[in-house]
Amino acid sequence: MANEYAADVLICGAGAAGLTLAIDLARRGVSFRLIDKLAQPFPGSRGKGIQPRTQEIFEDIGVLDRLVAAGGIYPPIRDHRPDGSFAEISPVELQEPTPAEPYHLALMVPQFLTEAVLRQRLAELGHHAEFGCKLIALRQDADGVTADLISAKSDETARFRYLVGTDGGRSFVRQALDIAFPGRTLGARAMVADVALTGLDRTAWHRFSGDDKERMLMACPLAGTDLFQIQAPIPAEGGADLSAEGIERMFLDRTGRADIRITAVNWASAYAMNARLAEHYRVGRVFLAGDAAHIHPPTGGQGLNTSVQDAYNLGWKLAAVLGGADDTLLDSYEAERRPVAEGMLGLATRLLRESQSGGMRRGREVQQLDIGYPDSALIPDLPPRKGTLRPGERAPDAPVMGAAGQPSRLFHWFRGPHWTLLVHGATGVAPTPRAGLHIHHIGPQGDLIDHDGHVRAAYGLAQGEAALIRPDGYIAAILPAVSEATAQLETFLNRMGLNRCRG
Repeated sequence: MANEYAADVLICGAGAAGLTLAIDLARRGVSFRLIDKLAQPFPGSRGKGIQPRTQEIFEDIGVLDRLVAAGGIYPPIRDHRPDGSFAEISPVELQEPTPAEPYHLALMVPQFLTEAVLRQRLAELGHHAEFGCKLIALRQDADGVTADLISAKSDETARFRYLVGTDGGRSFVRQALDIAFPGRTLGARAMVADVALTGLDRTAWHRFSGDDKERMLMACPLAGTDLFQIQAPIPAEGGADLSAEGIERMFLDRTGRADIRITAVNWASAYAMNARLAEHYRVGRVFLAGDAAHIHPPTGGQGLNTSVQDAYNLGWKLAAVLGGADDTLLDSYEAERRPVAEGMLGLATRLLRESQSGGMRRGREVQQLDIGYPDSALIPDLPPRKGTLRPGERAPDAPVMGAAGQPSRLFHWFRGPHWTLLVHGATGVAPTPRAGLHIHHIGPQGDLIDHDGHVRAAYGLAQGEAALIRPDGYIAAILPAVSEATAQLETFLNRMGLNRCRG
C-alpha cells in the first residue's frame, strides 16, 4: 500500500449532498475524489423542493440562476371532489421577499435536474463524479483513511486524509463504522413515480381522495419537464405494480377517471416512510452527511435541503483543518448539524400526519431561514450582544451601494469561500490582513454605503462595531468597538486557520 494520499477527501455518494460538498471543496482548492456506486446518475425526482435557505446556498456556489431556469414555482393544489368539482389552495403561505430575506418561495426542480446542474458547476471547476465506483471497505488510523474501491476498470486501494459518506439511507459508510441509526417506521408505505400521462392539465398539483389517507393520490406536474410526479399510499404488505398499466389502474380505482392514461414510466419506487437519525456524524476521520445521517418522510421538502446544508457546513471546516486549523474544529460539524436534523425529523413527521388528514399548506417553518447555531462552540467568548442579531444566527442580506456608485447586496460580498468582516464606520476592529478574510467598512467613508438603512436595520451595529460572517453565511461574532476586540478577533481567526499576510 502506498503511503501517499490519493487526495485529501474521498466523498462516497454523488447525490445533492456529495455534489455540494465537492463544489465547496473544489472552490477552496482541496483535492478530493467523488464516487458513486450507481453506474449512472440518479434518474428520479424524489426531492423536488428547494427551500429559501438552500436557494441562498445555491446562489453562493453559483448555481441558483440555472436552477430557476431549469425549474419553476409550485402550482396551486387542486383538490378534486367526488362530484367533479374542485377547490384550489396554494401549497405555501405566500410572502413577499424582504431586503434581509431575498427568497421566500420554494422552488420546484426535480432532483435529477438539480443534480445535473450541480454536476455542470463541478465540471466548470475542473472535477467530475466517478460513477460505477464502489467503496467496499475502509480502515482508518491517526493520519488518514484507507479505502478499497472497485469499478469496471479496476480494483484499487487508496488513501485519503478524510472520508465523507453521502451515500444515502442505506449508507455503507455508516454501517462500516457501526453507527446506530435509531428511529422508527412511520406506519406508512408509499409509491412515487415520474410518468408521462394524458388527461390532466399542468396548471395544478392534482389531489384525489384527499380525505382518505389510504386512497389519496397526487399528481404534480414536474417543472422543467413534460412529466408528472405521482405520489400515493400503498398497502403495507405485498408488491406494488409500478408499471404504466399498474399506475393507470390505480388512477381508475382511486379517481374513477378512465380518461387519465399513463403513457410511460421514467422512474418509480415503493418505500416505507421512516424517521431516523444517526447517533454520530463523525468517527475519527470519517463523517456522515445527508441521508446517510438522517432520513425523513418527504413531507415539507426537508430532506434534500437538510442534506445540502450538511455539506455546506462541513466543507469549509474540512478545508480549514487541511489548511492548518486545529482538528477539533471538525467536532463542531456534528454539534451544529445533528440538532438541526433532529428538529427537521420532528417537523417532517408532523407534516406527514397533517397531510394524511388533508392538510397541505406549508408556512415559514419549512423555509429553514430560522436555522442557526446559537450554542456553537465556535462562538468566541465576548460580552453578550444587546441588539436583536445574535452570534450563530443566519447573516441577513441587505442592498448596499459600492463607493464607486454601483448598487449591490451584502450577499454579493459574502459570496465565495472566504470569511467577511463588516465594520460599521471607517474605524473599528482592525485585524492583520490575512488570506481568506475580506474586510468591508459600511458608511460614508467606507467602501460600502448603507444608502437606505437596510444594513443598520438588519445588523443594528453601533459605530465601530463589527460583524464577523462565517463562510457558510452565519454570524460568528459581533465585535464591540473597543481596542481589546482586535486582539480577541486575531486569536479567533488564528484558531480558524486563517493565515496572516505580512509585507
